[in-house]
Amino acid sequence: MPNIQKHVNTLVTKFVPYYRFLRLEELTIDNNNSLQTEINSKSIKVLSWNIAKQNYNKTWLRDFSTIIETYQPNLIFLQEFSLKVEADKLETWLKMNWSFAPNFVDIHHQTYSGILTATTISPLTKKVITTKHYEPIVRTPKISLVTEYLLSDQSTTLLTINSHLINFVDLNKFKIQLNELELALSTHRGPLIFSGDFNTWSQKRAVLLTQVTTQLGLTPVIFAPHEKEKIKRFLLSPPLDRIFYRNLSVKKASAKVLDKICSSDHKPLLAEFTYINTPKN
Repeated sequence: MPNIQKHVNTLVTKFVPYYRFLRLEELTIDNNNSLQTEINSKSIKVLSWNIAKQNYNKTWLRDFSTIIETYQPNLIFLQEFSLKVEADKLETWLKMNWSFAPNFVDIHHQTYSGILTATTISPLTKKVITTKHYEPIVRTPKISLVTEYLLSDQSTTLLTINSHLINFVDLNKFKIQLNELELALSTHRGPLIFSGDFNTWSQKRAVLLTQVTTQLGLTPVIFAPHEKEKIKRFLLSPPLDRIFYRNLSVKKASAKVLDKICSSDHKPLLAEFTYINTPKN
C-alpha cells in the first residue's frame, strides 16, 4: 500500500499542475560576487534574453559564454531562468553578482523558475513584483524584479526592471500588471531601463505597453530593420522582447539581435547606454 500511495503521489506531482507547480512568496535568491562598486555610466552594456529554461543545456551554456566573452555586458536580464532546488553550480559560469526571483517551484523536477538579473556590482535596493492574477492551466503568476544601482557618475542611481508579462489572460489582467509596474517605477526620477519579454503578441497589448512606457518617459531601443525582424514574434504580431530606457543615450550601432543563437526560441537583445549628467539651470 505505501508503494502504491508513493506511485500515486508521483503521478499527481508530475501531471496535475495544481500540485506540481507551487507558487512562492515574493523573494530573491542572491549571490554576492561583486567585481566593482559602481557601474560605468559611460558604458552600460545590456543583455536581455528569454532563455526558455535552457540554462542547464550545454548548447545554451556555450552560447551564453560566447556572448559574455564577445560583448562583455555588465547588466544582464534573463527571463524563464531555471534554478535547481539543491545546491547549484551557477557561480562557476556566472561570475557576477546576481539576484534570482522565482515565481514558482516545479515539485516534480525540483527546480525554481523565474527571472534573473546579474551585474558587476551589488544592488542598492531590490523589489519583487508578482502579478495578482495567474496564468491558466499551470496556475502560476508572472514576476518582475526591480533593482537599483550606483553609477560611476554618483549624482544619481540607475533603476532597472526585468519583467516577464502575463500571458494567456484577458487584456484587463495584462493591463493591471502594467499599471502595477508603472506605479513601482513612477517614484524614480533618474535614469531607468525597463527590459524583458512583454508578451505583446497582439496589437492591443502593444498599445497598452506603449501607453505605460510613454507615461513613464521611456523610449524603446530602436533596432535597425534587418535586426528588428529577428526579434521573437507570434506569427505577424509586434515583437515580444523589448528594451526601454530613460535619461540615457544609446551608443550608435550597439543595438543588436543575435539571430545566430538558437539555444532558445527567443533571440538575445543587446544595447549599450551612456549616462551624462546634465546640470539643471
